[in-house]
Amino acid sequence: MTDRTTGDQASTGAKGPDELRRQIEQTRSELGDTVEELAGKMDVKGRARARAADLRDKAGALTVQLRSTAAQAGHTVHDKATQAGHKVQDRAVQAGHKAQDRAVQAGHKVQDRTLRAGEATQHGATRTGQELERRAQRSVPAPVRPVVLAAIRHPRPVLIVGAAVIAVAVVSWRYPKK
Repeated sequence: MTDRTTGDQASTGAKGPDELRRQIEQTRSELGDTVEELAGKMDVKGRARARAADLRDKAGALTVQLRSTAAQAGHTVHDKATQAGHKVQDRAVQAGHKAQDRAVQAGHKVQDRTLRAGEATQHGATRTGQELERRAQRSVPAPVRPVVLAAIRHPRPVLIVGAAVIAVAVVSWRYPKK
């Protein structure tokens, strides 16, 4: 008999019935394992099922991993979009504030210019009024002078009365008495 582990011929054999039983049992066990290995290799259908189950398990794990990765990417994109939205909003607010500040400054400039123009106009009108009063003092006869000076100081009533006189003159000229 050939020993599987050493490859040597057993020179002495079993040293008793118990050892012989033990060797037979060991040989049977080895032979059973060998038969199982050969049967497993010959069972193509079973191996294919095992391989399919293994691939199914890997695909399931990969699906879970891909879903997790997609969810993380979605959260990342959402966070970045939110941050970008906040940045745009902040910039719009800043631009609005700048535009408002510029409008206020422009309003102040226009107000200042209008005030200066009004003051200049008022000053010019005052000088013109004073000049008219001086001329009236020098050139208008004394009996009419108070009326002319009143007209210079308060021109609105004089204009109204003058317009009324002109209207009466036009009507009397247009529609003469027969």
